[in-house]
Amino acid sequence: MKKTLIAVLASAATALTPAVAAHASTPHATVRAAADTVRTPATPSYTVNLTSNSSGSTWTGHESVSFTNASATALTEVYLRLWDNYHGSCPTTPITVSNVTGGTAGSLEVNCTALKVTLPSPLSQGQSGSVGFDLSIAVPSGADRFGHDGSFNFIGNALPVLAIRDGAGWHLDPYTNNGESFYSLASDFKVTLDHPSSISVPATGTSVDTPGSSGRTITTATATKVRDFAWGAGPYSVISGTSPGGVKVNVYRVSSIGSSSAQSMLSTAESAIDSHSSRYGAYPYGEVDVVLDNNFWFGGMEYPGFILDLVSSTALAHELAHQWWYGIVGDDEYNNPWLDEAFADYATDVYQGISGTGCWNNVSWASSAEKISNSMAYWDAHSSRYGTVVYTYGKCALHDLRRLIGTTAMTNLLRSYAQSHWYGVSTTAEFKAAAQAATSTDLTSFWTQHRIDG
Repeated sequence: MKKTLIAVLASAATALTPAVAAHASTPHATVRAAADTVRTPATPSYTVNLTSNSSGSTWTGHESVSFTNASATALTEVYLRLWDNYHGSCPTTPITVSNVTGGTAGSLEVNCTALKVTLPSPLSQGQSGSVGFDLSIAVPSGADRFGHDGSFNFIGNALPVLAIRDGAGWHLDPYTNNGESFYSLASDFKVTLDHPSSISVPATGTSVDTPGSSGRTITTATATKVRDFAWGAGPYSVISGTSPGGVKVNVYRVSSIGSSSAQSMLSTAESAIDSHSSRYGAYPYGEVDVVLDNNFWFGGMEYPGFILDLVSSTALAHELAHQWWYGIVGDDEYNNPWLDEAFADYATDVYQGISGTGCWNNVSWASSAEKISNSMAYWDAHSSRYGTVVYTYGKCALHDLRRLIGTTAMTNLLRSYAQSHWYGVSTTAEFKAAAQAATSTDLTSFWTQHRIDG
């Protein structure tokens, strides 16, 4: 998954195959509602107040979100994505939204992962609205991006977030467990978590703890310009450090992982985050929390400022690269997974000093339909090829581009591309145009040869 190079990370040059079969989904037909390409609802701001049970495995409270219609096309509704309802058995779901205000809730759609909220009146361009609701989260069993491993909880994608409407209409793609379906705009979050003082809650953003009622602590996490918010809850051990570049790194570990492994991963995080910062632009979020558990079935999974990882330096460097490639420079992960996975894997190679020599020695395409730029709908139907093509062939294509246009030009291209899409959204067409602008060589045949469409 972005869930990194899947659990087996023998070498960054090895073709990788996902360790778990895809959970195939049928794509939800997009509703063509928008005539223009402006992404809306824009500038979301989320306020969340949740209280946990004694173990941090259930959370209840309230969430609200304000937003603005950036499009010339009126906004008559919004959609909440309840991604983690994939982990239930629709209509029995681990994420429950009730008592909606600011609009009229419809029925759950897309296997219970989307909820339409019709607004009281249409919002014209520049007008703002807000929606609020009561929220209940029940963390299921399992060492997963949303799950618990014994007393340790991992709470990724649990907060409902606004779907995007653009020129293709509403993006209501299904959940994929093979990779990611996530596509959201840079948002602000203020999340207040009331929990027992005996458990830690590593989280996206920067956190401040204050005393709660007897035996409890209130952790308030604030994050600016992030696409999502995730947290953990449990009796983690933690060590902290600061990178030479000034980024605070906290490494949390479950009880089965030793302190020496945590120390090694702390050193990797401090090194990798500065390396990526030097190449793509300074890490803007101040700190990052890394949560270690060797029971994850994947190599790693990133959220803004929050990473779930095996004890693997390669996986960690990859997930930290995702802080730029998806976190800062966003993309439509369901329809364009290569734009963050191949880029994060390429960035990992660069950090590790791997040049990609011999990348194409063992390339074998499964069919004429197989392309680096294919969507998760394709990869869920051909799951055994996802890691090999998107991660390995994808990064090899970027190594080839570097060899073709020159290392200096490639370095400048990725940095300038990141800067021009900072907190924005990347598309294949925009990257191809930026690459073409960086060289006098006609790249048309390059994209065809490397099977990158768009």
